Amino acid sequence: MDMRVCLASTSPARLMLLRQAGIEPLTLSPQTDEDAVAAAAAAERGADLPPAELVLLLAHAKAADVARRLAADDPDFDGIVIGGDSMFELDGRVYGKPYTPEEATRRWHKMRGATGILHSGHSVFRVSPGAPLREATAVAEASVTFADDVSDEEIAAYVASGEPLHVAGAFTVDSLGGAFITRVDGDPSTVVGMSLSTIRRLVGELGVTWTDLWS
Repeated sequence: MDMRVCLASTSPARLMLLRQAGIEPLTLSPQTDEDAVAAAAAAERGADLPPAELVLLLAHAKAADVARRLAADDPDFDGIVIGGDSMFELDGRVYGKPYTPEEATRRWHKMRGATGILHSGHSVFRVSPGAPLREATAVAEASVTFADDVSDEEIAAYVASGEPLHVAGAFTVDSLGGAFITRVDGDPSTVVGMSLSTIRRLVGELGVTWTDLWS
């Protein structure tokens, strides 16, 4: 069976994960205002959503947007669409991307010697010609422990590299930041951007065999 895969993300880390798993996906950027989606959900609830609910909501919004556009623009598309979202929780507070060097530096001074939880939401849509869209979702979590002897100079150099500015939690485990992490409990790929074992399970729930997605 010739199954196609579309990644509803422009994240280099998520693309790399799929490629390492034998999948060469089409990539489409979701046209989703994540802040607006989160704000609307919080207004309806009357409170901010817990991180696990929020990452699932945002993963769904992004994957659904791409799946609908793909079904309309490419009626012959037969395969799956994968969407994801990640947030890092430390001491009960949720962190997304820091964006500025100042914020990334503040985060690293808090994270040094601490353990936090990376929440990763997953949404997978089955898109097939003439059939309604079907979705399977799940949240994966992994705890991350940071070295307690990371120096101020190392933090400054890491922030200056630019790497932590545009990733959830201000760290990576698969690149420059990996040397400052002493322990990961959970599926390691969760910390990279999405849990491959979770995606495999969701794909199976939609009636697709994981190995049929290999390029």
